[in-house]
Amino acid sequence: MFTCKKRRRGCVPESPRPERRLPATALPPMSALPEALPPEPAADEAEAAPAAPGRKRPKPGERRVQILQTLAEMLEQPGAERITTAALAAKLDVSEAALYRHFASKAQMFEGLIEFIESSVFTLVNQITERETQPAQQVRRIAAVLLQFGEKNPGMVRVMVGDALVFEHERLNARMNQFFERVESQLRQGLRAVAEAQGSATPTVDAQALASAITALVIGRLQRYARSGFKRLPTEHLDPALTRLVQ
Repeated sequence: MFTCKKRRRGCVPESPRPERRLPATALPPMSALPEALPPEPAADEAEAAPAAPGRKRPKPGERRVQILQTLAEMLEQPGAERITTAALAAKLDVSEAALYRHFASKAQMFEGLIEFIESSVFTLVNQITERETQPAQQVRRIAAVLLQFGEKNPGMVRVMVGDALVFEHERLNARMNQFFERVESQLRQGLRAVAEAQGSATPTVDAQALASAITALVIGRLQRYARSGFKRLPTEHLDPALTRLVQ
């Protein structure tokens, strides 16, 4: 389109109006690690060349989830106690710089996995405490659901028992220790009710001792699962063992 300006002869082309863009739609919060998404090209490559036909780029937030999922999958492999950001970037087919656009450090990536563990396990624990009225059964179910979670998420087990955190920041191990302390506290509440119902003269002491033993049993079974290459299932012969401990 052409337009004429005053005080000048002739017409000059009118500058095109800037294109209006709709605001990006906010995504719902992550509640679980979804299926893998196609890898995103590095920033410099994405800007230099148009996207390949038929290749969808992840939406905002999906790349972060994909990084965590890939890290968890890599932890399932033999000898995966030590994973570098270079190896993780290669697995995702992106540059290391692309990883650090979503996480400030590798420790922050592991914190993302720990948050997923905490959220998943304690959501289930809260459901058990709300629905199960028998304290003994409540305790057995809490221990079982923790081991079932580990069995279904072998990569997470290396984080839970600390094998994947040996060379990482000490705050990560401290956070996992707090996770199991919280589990033990939950078990202790149910076991105190069991001891009182059985007429124990020292229900608090009894509950503390047995909660510590069950927590150690859970951690030990998770460690055996990880160090057997995920062959010895943590739920193996679990029901008779818990029944003997909690009656």
